[in-house]
Amino acid sequence: MTTNDEIKNAASQKMQENLARIEALTERMVEALARKRAPNPALEGPGSDLIVNSSAALMKEWVEKPSKIFETQVSYWSQAMQHYVEATEALTHGGFRPPEDPGPADPRFKNPLWDSHPYFNFIKQQYLIASESVQKSVDELEDLDEVDRKRLAYFSRQIVDLMAPTNFLATNPDALEKAVATEGESLVKGLENLVRDLEANRGDLLVTLSDTEAFKLGENIGTAEGSVVYRNKMFELIQYAPTTETVHKIPLIIFPPWINRFYIMDLKPQNSLIRWIVDQGFTLFVVSWKNPDPSYAEVGLEDYVQDGYLEAIKQVKDITGEKKINAVGYCIAGTTLTLALGLLEKRKDKSINSATFFTTLTDFSDQGEFTVFLQDDFVDGIERQCKADGILSSYFMSRTFSFLRSRDLIYQPAIRSYMMGEAPPAFDLLYWNGDSTNLPGKMAIDYLRGLCQQDRLAGKGFEILGETVSVRDVKVPLMAIACETDHIAPWRASFAGIAQMGAKDKQFILSESGHIAGIVNPPSKKKYGHYRSQAPVSNADEWKDEAEFSAGSWWPHWGEWLAGRSGKMVPARVPGSGSHTVIEPAPGSYVREVVKL
Repeated sequence: MTTNDEIKNAASQKMQENLARIEALTERMVEALARKRAPNPALEGPGSDLIVNSSAALMKEWVEKPSKIFETQVSYWSQAMQHYVEATEALTHGGFRPPEDPGPADPRFKNPLWDSHPYFNFIKQQYLIASESVQKSVDELEDLDEVDRKRLAYFSRQIVDLMAPTNFLATNPDALEKAVATEGESLVKGLENLVRDLEANRGDLLVTLSDTEAFKLGENIGTAEGSVVYRNKMFELIQYAPTTETVHKIPLIIFPPWINRFYIMDLKPQNSLIRWIVDQGFTLFVVSWKNPDPSYAEVGLEDYVQDGYLEAIKQVKDITGEKKINAVGYCIAGTTLTLALGLLEKRKDKSINSATFFTTLTDFSDQGEFTVFLQDDFVDGIERQCKADGILSSYFMSRTFSFLRSRDLIYQPAIRSYMMGEAPPAFDLLYWNGDSTNLPGKMAIDYLRGLCQQDRLAGKGFEILGETVSVRDVKVPLMAIACETDHIAPWRASFAGIAQMGAKDKQFILSESGHIAGIVNPPSKKKYGHYRSQAPVSNADEWKDEAEFSAGSWWPHWGEWLAGRSGKMVPARVPGSGSHTVIEPAPGSYVREVVKL
């Protein structure tokens, strides 16, 4: 029989081992933090203008409407004190009963102890009362322009979310329970995860969202059969192997965004858009963009259009022997496809037969959630960072996108990883999300200044390769797909740009879900539906009012539309059988490149 002394000795031994591990991990953490890049204050928070403008509006309100300020404060004090008194009386007079929770369930507080335990419930209620008061104060602040109001609301929400009791060990029942159950092992593993992330990002903290060892390109993701048939300094061109005996005469090329890797369209066979397109009898080419290093500092949007889009179009025509091709642009690649189409129109070049836009913004008059980051304080900071590094590092972009959904992409993953000591999940979508690429410095500024801030593509025109082009120069038949809950390219903003395009033949589809799930939505899953409308693509509200909902994926409808613009059937084309030889199997080399400063 095990004695109490033996149990204590075993526990003591485990504790000593954990303490030794903590000491070693602490040394590694100090070394990682010592390699941290010099901070760029302009990218760590808003500039002084927002603080000055918000303070001025608050002072004006204090002078002109002091009663409003007092009412807000008294309301908060009253709720907080009333809850304190009620909680104290409940404990004093025979037991604790949590107050009713009238609002929607908050997933952060799903542990039963948040309701059943007096300590945790008190902290939760006080936090919710304070959060509501801060939000109300910001919402009701007058004499702020709309941009400053959006920014103030966003940064206030970030502070409120940061201060959630779930983010601190002493006030997180899940973490405390696991620490006790594992005799501190979970906290040591959490420290290991923290040190791993700091070492991976040169002392900067970026939470690992997915198990980086669980996926191998070409083995269990990005496995569609194909070959790299062309390569230059900007991209690799992949031609996918046919799965049908005959194919449509006019080939298809997809330009994916170069902020992330193209294999989002080929995560696994069940949801691969690439495989589905090939199975429908299309000759498919996909561009795999180069992950730039500092030597690409002076590469701008003109280089992407000339050496990327126009060169890829030329190569597809040469390989297939066709005079016309169909093109797809996804997100920022759709924006740049618009530039290329406008340029081809100016040059009277008829190489593009039809165009499809996935979640594409071309009218930036409504910047959506990115309004927060598209003001001069941040863009000036990005420009300085690009001049120093030559590139806009994927670190800054990943961090920005994560903060748009900080609860889901920062705090909850950090809690699981650092406080609970859990390993990141083996989730292919999150793996892809963390596999970001850099942007050339000049290109990043071209995009942020000329397109996002100045809105020149939908406005007075954007100068590219000696021509001034606008959305009105896009005259080829087109279809656009936007997503209902897309926070990166809001569907109404996407619609606004498509509505201004000069094409007489244009269609618009609104898919359920967001920026990724609404696009990568295979028919076999029968998960998200879509809207189509007989109304002209001119007014978003009128279009939506007349739209009919269809269950299931939009892919089949797009496939029919594309087939009608892809010519007769011809014998299938095998990579390497045309004018180009095979360089290497898909997914190629560029997609595997990792460049960190």
